[in-house]
Amino acid sequence: MKSISEAHTLVIKVGSSLVTAEGKGVDLEALAKWAAQIAQLKAQGKQVVFVSSGAIAEGIKRLGWKSRPKALNELQAAAAIGQMGLAQAYEEVFAEHGIQTAQILLTHDDLSNRTRYLNARSTLRTLLDWNVVPIINENDTVTTSEIKLGDNDTLGALVTNLIEADALLILTDQSGLYDSDPRKNPNAKFIHEIEANHPDLESMAGGAGSAVGTGGMYTKVIAAKRAALSGAATLIASGHEPDLLLRLCQGERIGTWLTPNRSRLSARQQWIMGHLQFSGKVTIDAGAAIALSQKHSSLLPIGCIGVQGQFLRGAVISVVNPDGEEVARGLTNYSSDEIEKILRQPSHQIEAILDYVAEEEVLHRDNLVIRSAFKTAS
Repeated sequence: MKSISEAHTLVIKVGSSLVTAEGKGVDLEALAKWAAQIAQLKAQGKQVVFVSSGAIAEGIKRLGWKSRPKALNELQAAAAIGQMGLAQAYEEVFAEHGIQTAQILLTHDDLSNRTRYLNARSTLRTLLDWNVVPIINENDTVTTSEIKLGDNDTLGALVTNLIEADALLILTDQSGLYDSDPRKNPNAKFIHEIEANHPDLESMAGGAGSAVGTGGMYTKVIAAKRAALSGAATLIASGHEPDLLLRLCQGERIGTWLTPNRSRLSARQQWIMGHLQFSGKVTIDAGAAIALSQKHSSLLPIGCIGVQGQFLRGAVISVVNPDGEEVARGLTNYSSDEIEKILRQPSHQIEAILDYVAEEEVLHRDNLVIRSAFKTAS
């Protein structure tokens, strides 16, 4: 991908130095420019999620501190104070374009625990369907690892995987990736495009380049590798470029594109098959087995005839036919106890039986892998 013109869903991550004008406080002028561009992207039918750093930097500014503290409790307190100004600023600049925003604070645990993962995904999808721009930040007030790493680049990649976005745009104070550190090597060559899994990629990346944030090019290329797992391309570009998003839509060559070397489908299959183990089984009837195998349909409760094992919503389960042969694997939207109650029931009866509806499907087609893919992978 060298343009975002064909992308439908974008995750845009901006760093602390851009958001806070190098630590001087939330830069409303910069935020207003991004909001104006995003408004135009949304007018073209694109969905946008914004991952924003800057809470700690804004908190430090509000507290009048001269430098970033090292004590964890002070960083957490600064984040709590700064997050107020950050959320208010985004609400203000997007309101100018009639766009509502929503604040979502996440930790890595929210995205590694399968139940919380599904809850976060459902919330984000609902907000996007409602034409809202989610503003996501690490929940620095309660977490420890993210403050230590200063790594919202990774959070951006995890969100990209979570909603299966087409591209991750990392806006920074650097123009992109060079084959060596241009601050030390005047002959360093700029890289316009490279595979996210290129073996030399990490060695090309240097350390942190800003006194405000604690990330660097290394965290950005690692984020690109993560985003590539769900088939997304990553752009690293300068957030100081005027009308960057609109120019990218027009196909202009800006920054460094890090491209996945696998299709979206095979990357998704690799994630389900290679990183997770199934926790139980659901037996389906012959008709549902055909629908999954031949049409790659979602699995509805009406096609389920039995459950084995104890598992919670978000677990990886195996789907077998009446002969016990595995048909598919995937992430379940319901627990084993809940599936037991809705066996052979039409989807419109789920709420009446369970008193709530998580999804219409037991397994959504985007979150399952059919048996033929197991053979291909092996």
